[in-house]
Amino acid sequence: MNNFEYYTPTKVVFGKGTELETGALIQGYGCKKVLVHYGGGSVKRSGLLDRICQSLESSGIAYITLGGVVPNPHLSLVYEGIELCKKEGVDFILAVGGGSVIDSAKAIGYGVTNPGDVWDFYEKKREAEACLPVGTVLTIAAAGSEMSDSSVITKEDGWIKRGYSSNFSRPKFSVMNPELTMTLPEYQTMSGCVDIMMHTMERYLNRVDNMELTDGISEHLIRTVMKNAQILLNEPKNYEARAEVMWAGSLSHNGLTGCGTDGGDWATHQIEHELGGMFDVAHGAGLAAVWGSWARYVVSERPERFAQFAINIMGVEASGSDMETALKGIEAMENFYRSVNMPTSLKELGVEPTEDQLKEMAEKCSYWGKRTIGCVKVLDGEDIYRIYQDAK
Repeated sequence: MNNFEYYTPTKVVFGKGTELETGALIQGYGCKKVLVHYGGGSVKRSGLLDRICQSLESSGIAYITLGGVVPNPHLSLVYEGIELCKKEGVDFILAVGGGSVIDSAKAIGYGVTNPGDVWDFYEKKREAEACLPVGTVLTIAAAGSEMSDSSVITKEDGWIKRGYSSNFSRPKFSVMNPELTMTLPEYQTMSGCVDIMMHTMERYLNRVDNMELTDGISEHLIRTVMKNAQILLNEPKNYEARAEVMWAGSLSHNGLTGCGTDGGDWATHQIEHELGGMFDVAHGAGLAAVWGSWARYVVSERPERFAQFAINIMGVEASGSDMETALKGIEAMENFYRSVNMPTSLKELGVEPTEDQLKEMAEKCSYWGKRTIGCVKVLDGEDIYRIYQDAK
């Protein structure tokens, strides 16, 4: 077991109708003006944006709005938000939406409070020294950004997708009403479930002897999401299932499932980021499409850990060697993905990259040969390219 720090300062307000408390929550921070940041028209059509704005008005809080966030949020809108906040004297950002909106809000918060180009942080050229306070009203259970220190942004020039993490950007509060996720299309719901599971699996599949307690939390969290994803296929308005998945999304990425580990592998995420940057695919679906190829490529480095995954999470009976059990576990997870209509290959994802595109993604993922990824097996650009090939 490794030493660890666990820091989760975000206040969670969970349950039906909790979005109506937003104004009162922000009031406690003494802010003068709020940027309400959101994505497309769904928050308008549902009436959620109106309810949020009415809550702010009732609390005497001035606000401006900025919509237009897309999946795999764009740097250009971040720049627009930074300039708008500076011009209007914004001192608090409220993200109303899912992970993309929250990530965009965090990036804007960095850009307002730090000099220079905010993209420097995502390219790891320097560290942020502050961030505007951010609050969230969550509408999609997936990314876990509502409690995490993470933000992922796509730069349109070259379609480069990069992440940055800093405790400065952890939301001050997150409002979580599972009812707000009931109108999501099935594909988004299932993609979100995969993302939640992967945040836990990235930490679980590592190279250290974990704490038994952390393993148990991770195993139960993944099984809980799998169970409730199956329920939501047939009962999309099942409140209890929505609530289980929403809370699992927050716990999967607030650091809890990484306590005592080496931080996890994260290669699957890095590999998918290039898919998202180049083809603008749904993040969770992209993860499902490449995970099996990654797992088979690295399993020989840690067969005993993958065997534990197979037995304790996928319900596989131990048989023969650890490697045999591990491979059955990988197959079982891919079968689960198929059962919730998620892809297990790039073709099923709906993209068929050329060889040049595969090589370009591998080069970008390895920072043109300047970095390696992963810890179960350390992967260089050639390894990443082979995984993309296997995933076709």
